[in-house]
Amino acid sequence: MSTPAAPRVPALPWPHLRQPRNGVFLCLPGFRGGQRARRDAALAAPAMWVLAAVVLAGCSRSEPVPEPVRAVKLLAVGVAPLQMHPEYAGEVRARIESRLGFRVGGKIVQRQAEVGQHVLAGQVLAQLDPRDYELATQAARAQVAAASTQRDLAAADFERYSRLRAENFISSAELDRRQAQLKAAQASLDQARAQLAAQGNQADYARLVADAAGVVTGVDAEPGQVVAAGAPVVRVARDGPRDAVFAVPEDKVGQLRVGQPVQVRAWSAGALLQGRVREVAASADPVTRTFVVKVAVDGPDLPPLGATVYAAPQALAPAAEGAQAIKLPTSALGQEGGQTVVWVFEPHKAGAAGLADAGGTVRPQPVQIAAADGNQAVIAAGLSPGMQVVATGVHVLSPGQRVTAYKPKVPESLMNPALPAINMKAPAPPAAAR
Repeated sequence: MSTPAAPRVPALPWPHLRQPRNGVFLCLPGFRGGQRARRDAALAAPAMWVLAAVVLAGCSRSEPVPEPVRAVKLLAVGVAPLQMHPEYAGEVRARIESRLGFRVGGKIVQRQAEVGQHVLAGQVLAQLDPRDYELATQAARAQVAAASTQRDLAAADFERYSRLRAENFISSAELDRRQAQLKAAQASLDQARAQLAAQGNQADYARLVADAAGVVTGVDAEPGQVVAAGAPVVRVARDGPRDAVFAVPEDKVGQLRVGQPVQVRAWSAGALLQGRVREVAASADPVTRTFVVKVAVDGPDLPPLGATVYAAPQALAPAAEGAQAIKLPTSALGQEGGQTVVWVFEPHKAGAAGLADAGGTVRPQPVQIAAADGNQAVIAAGLSPGMQVVATGVHVLSPGQRVTAYKPKVPESLMNPALPAINMKAPAPPAAAR
């Protein structure tokens, strides 16, 4: 029985090392490589200890960072009179705004009207190519001439046959036949004249003129465009009475009636104008689902067309206007647990002497919203006068969180120094300068 051959050990790449039977590499004497290995191992040992210390330090649990004390802006709860008079934004429009178009079709060759231009009655706004209508007018004029000739010939025949009938050379039936021909020729002439007049009107319709004085508010066609008869080309707002037009929701339209007083305030000037409801839409707008209301505005200085106005119908003024109630800005309201809450500031006992300057904690307080008064919410229940609530930044607060009252770095008297300077009188000049 043959003994299996021992596995062949591959040659080592380092000539100064050999592998003994126990598998331990030894460094052969006489080679400098062994000294170098021992020196490298001695240098690497401290680095290994440092690396192990860093790994163990990273695995240890870090101390929790204390929560910072947040500065909040506080607001003292108080009562104020309600000013819940609703205002609706609208615009000023002319009472009559016409969409003018050509009464005949054709190609626009010129447009004289521009948006914002004031036009007078009879002023040309646009023109069509008139060549086809001029040719048709000439043809109608030729038909009139031909019909006039036929009428003259029939009249001469009737006169000649009338003399012959007086001398009994022809019968009465022949004279009646000539008379009928004369009437037919006269009717043909009248028809040709009417066609000439109608064709002349068609040629005049190639010019679009303003039927009343007003302002051009829009242009719907340009030169070179072919338009059909009746297609809008220019929009003109007539001079005269104007309306304030706004929209109200469905739950308010039932309270408005024609003739009710409405206060109109211009956004730019702020002057109050008196008006009355002139028209209430019978159906809702298909897009906004609101009802359009038109108010006739009276006064010498009316806002310009398209100006923004605010309309306050007297019929929509609430009965509780002027009553005392608690109002808070909408920025102080938040949601917590599906309820509307405000965050109440509770000062520490150590700072009871000065609540505004001491730190404290906050807690959510559920409240009930009664209505909206401008940009403020009317609180029906949940708060009492004298409490302090957080005015802004309520979305980052949590129950029991430590806070402190926000103190502006700049005094309020210096926040806007330009305002006191407006009412400040100029100092008197010195006596030497007088």
